[in-house]
Amino acid sequence: MTNQKKRVVVGLSGGVDSSVAARVLQEQGYEVIGLFMKNWHDTTGVLESDCPWLDDKFDAEAVARKLNIPFHFVDLSTEYRARVVDYMFSEYEKGRTPNPDVLCNREIKFDVFMDKAFELGADYVATGHYCRKETIKTESGEVHRLLAGSDGNKDQSYFLCQLSQKQLSKALFPIGEMVKPEVRKVAGELKLVTAHKKDSQGICFVGKVDLPVFLQQKLEAKKGRVFLIPPESDLFQRDWSNAGPDANSDLLEELSASFPFHPKHGKRIGEHNGAHFYTIGQRKGLDIGGFAEPLFVIGIDVEFNQVFVGMGKEHPGLYRNVLKINTEEVHWIRPDLALKDGESRRLKVRIRYRQPLQEGVLIKRENGMFIVFDEPQRGITAGQFAAWYENDELTGSGVIS
Repeated sequence: MTNQKKRVVVGLSGGVDSSVAARVLQEQGYEVIGLFMKNWHDTTGVLESDCPWLDDKFDAEAVARKLNIPFHFVDLSTEYRARVVDYMFSEYEKGRTPNPDVLCNREIKFDVFMDKAFELGADYVATGHYCRKETIKTESGEVHRLLAGSDGNKDQSYFLCQLSQKQLSKALFPIGEMVKPEVRKVAGELKLVTAHKKDSQGICFVGKVDLPVFLQQKLEAKKGRVFLIPPESDLFQRDWSNAGPDANSDLLEELSASFPFHPKHGKRIGEHNGAHFYTIGQRKGLDIGGFAEPLFVIGIDVEFNQVFVGMGKEHPGLYRNVLKINTEEVHWIRPDLALKDGESRRLKVRIRYRQPLQEGVLIKRENGMFIVFDEPQRGITAGQFAAWYENDELTGSGVIS
């Protein structure tokens, strides 16, 4: 079957990447349809937002007209609130820091949105992500590989770390082989309205937010104490040298645990408006001055509403060598490569978008997956996603516990 007989619905976001993705598909001979989704319209806590989704819809529609492709609109704001934003509130309330962009891709773009695309007769769904897909044949059948984008500065495979084989089978990433300047050039030559538009920032479909104000829609502000922990504290005297594939589960569990901060370990230096509004590694928002170096959040206790900070970006409380992912939160994009209990594998890992890949060992135990890094990692944060790669293929991920 030729591409001309296959229909692709492109998620036109009103940005330059999805605009050029639609154009590339046209050139490849697909029948292309543009579909814009409205996912958020509440401006509480959102910065610089008159009505951003309306502007994006206008630009997406203009691109569809320019490319002479059908344009459709769908309102997924109810699903987005239930499956992404409510999850955010729930995680912050527990003292964890979620990644809504990863959830948006798993729950919305490649789930609810994909269903809407199939209602339009789509064979595939395409997005403007900077990543690549490759389909190979194995002994167990067809397998879809999620590969890093060719543009190392824009690789967005991390945001897709929770996709399944079923979702990948119907996904296309038309600009994955391109670099950003090339995408801008194509858009400029086509005189697309999005050619020079700035890339979106902040929470997926919400935008840049004042996080405490945004979270106060559901989470109550409450005064608590801030404690300064000195770098020489005994809390940081962990011996990481025995962490490895032969380490027993108890040791790995101990080394992966957050530092057990307590007010007795430090000195009270100020107040905050709610521990659940803070995240590990955070610098701004403390509003406490008078110290030789900047203060960073190194621990939060939502049960007792306490925030613990350290002075300086090299404070030992910011660094750990081991993290844990609970068994039920381990996800393999490549189930055929999944580790069994007792197995280990050396891979490359990142714990946040745009972080350079880090060397480490994945160790599977009955009580979870542990990642032991060669070098201490700054700001390991519960609720975030760790994603692991074999060469340039993202093979799995999980929520840091």
